[in-house]
Amino acid sequence: MARTNFQELLEAGVHFGHLKRKWNPKMAPYIFMEKNGIHIIDLHKTVAKIDEAADAIHQIAKSGKRILFVATKKQAKDMVAEKVKNLNMPYVTERWPGGMLTNFATIRKAIKKMDSIDKMHKDGTIETLSKRERLQITRQRAKLEKNLGSIADLTRLPSALFIVDIMKEHIALAEARKLNIPTFAIVDTNSDPSGVDYVIPANDDATKSIEKILDIMCKAVSEGLAERKQDKTKDKDENEKTENEKPAKKKSAQTEKVSSSAESNTND
Repeated sequence: MARTNFQELLEAGVHFGHLKRKWNPKMAPYIFMEKNGIHIIDLHKTVAKIDEAADAIHQIAKSGKRILFVATKKQAKDMVAEKVKNLNMPYVTERWPGGMLTNFATIRKAIKKMDSIDKMHKDGTIETLSKRERLQITRQRAKLEKNLGSIADLTRLPSALFIVDIMKEHIALAEARKLNIPTFAIVDTNSDPSGVDYVIPANDDATKSIEKILDIMCKAVSEGLAERKQDKTKDKDENEKTENEKPAKKKSAQTEKVSSSAESNTND
């Protein structure tokens, strides 16, 4: 199903690539032309790639799996945090914690540390500490919050990554590749798309371009989550209907048995 159109991408400036001298030859299949020393991305191919990526990310969300959004560049970080938060999906918009995926056990320890500090606040244990100790713990909690952010509730590795600017987020991409985690990414003309599973050839610097693509992806995720919820409700209703039918069938069987018994006695 088509999720966007050529004109919308054109108006958002999705077609503007980087200077020709900065290009990566592996992006050649997605480049339409060069104008004033700047590569112009073929938006017809971008439309097709967006639809392909949106359909795939929709299915991942529908299956109940988690998608980690990664965008630490200033043009995208606040936007990603705001939009992805509404989907209840994890995101990294500050510095990528090295080993976030490949050394997930260590990251989980940091998350547990943050949880233990929260528990101290909740049960009042922190009040038994000295003022200096409380200050140290509060600062430690703030640092963990900044570095971990919304991944604090990530109990297992994500099933996919959506990345804005693979050159900036090359460590995240490398870790995902090492663990065979599917990747979706906005890829500009200066990048190597070969390591990305779902390439979206587009301007990864302009805010409007990033926002346009992000909106489409978030909508696909939202629809997938809604369908999952609908399917679960349908299954629940069907199970309840089945359970309600059981006593009726049992009663019917008992009535039939009594009738047969009475008929047998009459014949005798």
